[in-house]
Amino acid sequence: MSLNRSANDRKSFTNPPSVTLKRPRNDSGNKVTVVLGAQWGDEGKGKVVDLLATESDIVCRCQGGNNAGHTVVVNEKEYDFHLLPSGIISTKCTSFIGNGVVIHLPGLFEEIDKNEKKGLKGWEKRLIISDRAHIVFDFHQAVDGLQETQRQAQEGKNIGTTKKGIGPTYACKASRTGLRICDLMADFNEFSTRVKNLVQQYQSMYPTLKVDADGELKKLKEYAERIRPLVRDGVYFMYDAIHGAPKKILVEGANAALLDIDFGTYPFVTSSNCTVGGVCTGLGIPPAYIGDVFGVSKAYTTRVGIGAFPTEQLNAVGELLQTRGHEVGVTTGRKRRCGWLDLVILKYAHMINGFTAIALTKLDILDVLDEIKVGVAYKINGKRVPYFPANMDVLQEVEVEYETFSGWKTDTSAVRKWNDLPPKAQNYIRFVENHVGVPIKWVGVGKSRECMIQMF
Repeated sequence: MSLNRSANDRKSFTNPPSVTLKRPRNDSGNKVTVVLGAQWGDEGKGKVVDLLATESDIVCRCQGGNNAGHTVVVNEKEYDFHLLPSGIISTKCTSFIGNGVVIHLPGLFEEIDKNEKKGLKGWEKRLIISDRAHIVFDFHQAVDGLQETQRQAQEGKNIGTTKKGIGPTYACKASRTGLRICDLMADFNEFSTRVKNLVQQYQSMYPTLKVDADGELKKLKEYAERIRPLVRDGVYFMYDAIHGAPKKILVEGANAALLDIDFGTYPFVTSSNCTVGGVCTGLGIPPAYIGDVFGVSKAYTTRVGIGAFPTEQLNAVGELLQTRGHEVGVTTGRKRRCGWLDLVILKYAHMINGFTAIALTKLDILDVLDEIKVGVAYKINGKRVPYFPANMDVLQEVEVEYETFSGWKTDTSAVRKWNDLPPKAQNYIRFVENHVGVPIKWVGVGKSRECMIQMF
């Protein structure tokens, strides 16, 4: 083929006609505010989200499933959310479940029913579900339990999963055998065939797995009609929200930095990216539209299940924190392990997420202590290390270097202003702030939104 072109051809090639690009309606775009856990979860993210949701137009969940649990107290009523964004309480706010979330539909409606009995109203007018979100089936939950039993038998230990089917669903997603909300909304006969094929795959791997596929499909057909009015193209929904009229958009992270599939204490982690990158992939938004990233940390440290925990206190201090802090998992009902605040973890979480500010919750739990310790560094073979170890065998053996503070021995639960906090409590907070290198924006001294002291 000849590549010789006439002068006119060359001219048209080098000087193409001008193109007028259609600019989005909001050129700068609405920045998205993100709230993320900075420890092993259970930090009080729901409280911070609830506080911010009162001024937000949209609150989004971007990852995880009903393995997450957020408690919100409003007008002395305690709401527990697992799949619903905490912003669902606010009547002026749209709640969005993004594509990165895995949804167990029976669990979603059970959660809605429970919270309706507590006073939640009008949720169906405020809830939107991404058509790209993956579905958690009942048999995923059964497989989750079988896998834990198998791990215990083979290795003598398990992961400590919530058995909500989250891991198997994300594994399905990665192996491209999963089904999404858009599939449920389309041809139900085709959907049913794909579900039955998936069941057969699992039964070939787990011969003891019993599945009532027809029974589950019958329920799903009913759920499909209940959610149909709520389902939208999530990518376009978020694009429209960001580039449309000025809006306050809030993203509520589930789980936490140390449970992230890539950056957490692997393998004792969740199955999604619960750090800031998961916001972009779980909602379909560009990084340029991420605004403030607020990390949430308790004034001490807790974790549920097994795995390394360098500052854990297996003594009277740990028991006191567990009892005073009512440290029981919202989702699992398991007692949380407790220990001193670990600033190595907080700095590590900041490295990954780039926190613009921190919320330090449950300060009041420390009110009765004579002295309070804070982990400031890890030592391996007597030498300080500037990083958070990836290997769990190494992390189990680190020596923690502590700073010790005198306790303030004063009830802080009624305090609502920074200046009214005891000087020793202020000293503790400022030390954390300076060591991590991130300002503390809120200090929590109780369960309700009124108990969050705003610093700036």
